[in-house]
Amino acid sequence: MTSFLPRWSQRRIAVLVALISLTLVACQPDTTGNNAAQSSPPPAVTVATPVKKEVVEWDEYTARIEAVEDVEVRARVSGYLERVAFEDGAVVEEGDLLFIIDRRPFEAELREREAQVSQARAAATNARTQFERGRRLRDSKSISEEEFTLRRTASLAAEADVQSAQAALEAARLNLEFTEVRAPISGRISRPFITQGNFVSGGTAGADLLTRIVSLDPIHAYFEASERAFLKYVRLSQSGQRPSSRDVKNPVFVQLADEEGFPHRGHIDFVDNLLDPNTGTMTGRALLPNPDGILTPGLFARLRLPGSGVQEALLVPDAAIGSDQTEKYVVVIGDDDAASYRRVEIGSIVHGLRLVRSGISETDRVVIAGLQRATPGQVVTPEEGTVDIQPEPLTPEDAQPVRVVAERAGG
Repeated sequence: MTSFLPRWSQRRIAVLVALISLTLVACQPDTTGNNAAQSSPPPAVTVATPVKKEVVEWDEYTARIEAVEDVEVRARVSGYLERVAFEDGAVVEEGDLLFIIDRRPFEAELREREAQVSQARAAATNARTQFERGRRLRDSKSISEEEFTLRRTASLAAEADVQSAQAALEAARLNLEFTEVRAPISGRISRPFITQGNFVSGGTAGADLLTRIVSLDPIHAYFEASERAFLKYVRLSQSGQRPSSRDVKNPVFVQLADEEGFPHRGHIDFVDNLLDPNTGTMTGRALLPNPDGILTPGLFARLRLPGSGVQEALLVPDAAIGSDQTEKYVVVIGDDDAASYRRVEIGSIVHGLRLVRSGISETDRVVIAGLQRATPGQVVTPEEGTVDIQPEPLTPEDAQPVRVVAERAGG
């Protein structure tokens, strides 16, 4: 048949027909089951079973180091400061001489008081003699009863004057002794706040501050526990899982800013009797030996104390824990390699792993890597992984209390 179309038009139509045929073939369903999208493998995730280990949860607080004894040294008498007898910042022993106040006025006062005592004793001797003579004269009716009474009263008054003079003498001796200001405690002393030659006001509540001494060994560490933490300790004590720090000397471990681990061991020696209404916290105090003096008053430190009793716990990597608003969960892979969602209750970090209180068992295969790829109900490709346990500076044996001191609840 002869075509009436130009040759170039015939070629264009042929190309169009071929393209339409290819398009129709491509749109046909794949009956072989080899579709590219359907042939992609299930997502790969890494799984491992939880580590079961006997652990203690340690609660950590910021503590401040304070001296057990902190004394402000003030003069008990007023006078000019004659000498400073210590090196600034030195360690002093109780009774060491620190300051000397000009002694001369107090020596003069002492001599005056001694003279007054002698004078009072002489007057008392004379009054006693007059009284004894009056007793004999009264017996012979040579003086009146009124005169005898006056002599007796004069004798008693003279004896009282002697006692008063002796008391004034003792005060003068004390004042002379107080011109030497000595260390009331052993510890590290500060600098002199008043230098030689200045007048020192002493003996009153507003007496001048001369210097300050803080004790070094042992030392205190104060910390604040929240209301929730305090209630947790009370519940643990009531259930018998962890004794109260009011009843036993629960151990504490302290770390300074430049230290590894928690090398300083002590124990709780005080829990306050009420919570601070302004902060809602309970004050606790630890006592630590400090033979090398490194725990200096004013330092801040990290303090750990047992936050639980010894317990068998399941541990998983912290990366295995997901968050759904306020809830925590893990993804567990079943025998059919399908992912399932498990709500869990978690605890603190122990051995570098997250403690799981409930929600999983020790045989569950928990997703520890690729959590985002494990949609609940989806089949995955599990790959076996390992859970690495990091060494802990503190062990369950470290949590044992020192000594039982009472049986009371709380704290």
